[in-house]
Amino acid sequence: MATSRVWISAACLALLVFPFLLSPALAEEEDEAAAAAEAEPSFVLTLDHSNFSDTVAKHPFIVVEFYAPWCGHCKRLAPEYEKAASVLSKNDPPVVLAKVDANEDVNKELASKYEVKGFPTLKIFRNGGDIIQEYKGPREADGIVEFLKKQAGPASAVIKSLEDSSNLIDDKKIFIVGIFQEFSGEEFENYIKVAEKLRSEYDFGHTSEAKLLPRGDPTVKLPVVRLFKPFDELFVDFKDFDVDALEKFIESASIPVVATFDKDPSNHPFLIKFFNSPNSKAMLFINFSGENFDAFKSKLYEVAENYKGKNINFLIGDLDASQGAFQYFGLKEDQVPLIIIQENDGKKYLQPNVSPDQIATWVKDYIDGNLKPYRKSEPIPEGNNDPVKIVVADTLQEVVFGSGKNVLLEFYAPWCGHCKKLAPILDEVAISFENNADVIIAKMDATANDVSNEFDVQGYPTLYFSSASGKLSHLTHLILQKMNFNHGVIMLAVEGEEDKTVSWSYKDKQELCYYALIQIA
Repeated sequence: MATSRVWISAACLALLVFPFLLSPALAEEEDEAAAAAEAEPSFVLTLDHSNFSDTVAKHPFIVVEFYAPWCGHCKRLAPEYEKAASVLSKNDPPVVLAKVDANEDVNKELASKYEVKGFPTLKIFRNGGDIIQEYKGPREADGIVEFLKKQAGPASAVIKSLEDSSNLIDDKKIFIVGIFQEFSGEEFENYIKVAEKLRSEYDFGHTSEAKLLPRGDPTVKLPVVRLFKPFDELFVDFKDFDVDALEKFIESASIPVVATFDKDPSNHPFLIKFFNSPNSKAMLFINFSGENFDAFKSKLYEVAENYKGKNINFLIGDLDASQGAFQYFGLKEDQVPLIIIQENDGKKYLQPNVSPDQIATWVKDYIDGNLKPYRKSEPIPEGNNDPVKIVVADTLQEVVFGSGKNVLLEFYAPWCGHCKKLAPILDEVAISFENNADVIIAKMDATANDVSNEFDVQGYPTLYFSSASGKLSHLTHLILQKMNFNHGVIMLAVEGEEDKTVSWSYKDKQELCYYALIQIA
């Protein structure tokens, strides 16, 4: 017996850059569109555990979507993916698109093997599966077609004329050009290696004539890599052809000194780079139409330049575009202008109602380790007398580790369907333990509270059991179901252990349920 879990995929990025949720009406339209699409012959190959490896091995280039039937984003992608597959089937050579239902039990090993942690996940398989890359292109049909035609061709395009240069180098995108005296030798080979590795994220070209390029010294000493970008200094040259150094240069140079977070879609690719960076992220949120905007922007750029290359990136965000960010971080509009820094481990630092002159000092205090972390928490509930106790970030440590009791804790999301199904069952279990002073059944809204690092919450619901002795166990599955009028089954699975199952009748349910819990302690 097993349950499905709703995985969180790049939650911060989804909320910050694309803050929308599917409406019920839109979801209904998508269901109807999906049903109609199933009635037509499909150009998308359907794969599963039995034919996946053989199919991938037969193709030098194939794209695979890992999806779940209940996923709204998957439903929205489906007709676009099908249209793209139809067009690409006529390409020379054809480009094959496939899909795998990763929610099926028989395919979950595939999903695990290819590190599928959210839906939909698209992967590009090259050379029969020898090279596997994340698909990082558009999600609408025309964009998918254009992106995959480039991906199926050479990693780096040859620039032989001014016309080639004009057609390839877009003033609104990042484009990387290697300039060589001849297209051979270690430097050229390393450049192509990097282009192959990063081609799903960047466009590459190579030429023997710098004068064909729109910017930069036409007499520059060769070989050199020239990166064109639509921000900051517009281009930058680099002459180290070590593979790791070249890759690091491209990643670093592709992030603006200060990223802009507004409603302009042309900024989204650079926001993705910003949020995917391993560096700490300093974000200033302000009203772009406010009278002090220029002063804030100027000061933030000054500070960002001072910390360039020091493992911290900067962003300026417009209040009008930041509702998702405010919800994610637990911020309020009356705190604006505000600056917040988030580290990769989730730790955050906040300065509300900041002035331009305070930015430099505050960032220095952060760098010097003089700031106290900020924690997003709902208010501590008054009373808290229901059978299932409410835990918030400010009480999490006290309840789970400081109470000296056996605690079963659910991390949930208000919108999660599986959490809603679990709620009455959890209530029933809590009621059965109401008179047991050694047991707490509790839940925490993980979307409204920061979760401490002791817990690995990657999907909803996530359940943990903390014994009175302090041992913490992650319950990979917890299923409580009535089998008939007077019998039930509890199944507990702990990471790294076999599933443990007990049955009980109503008269001794508390005793056996408690026994099942303490067995994993």
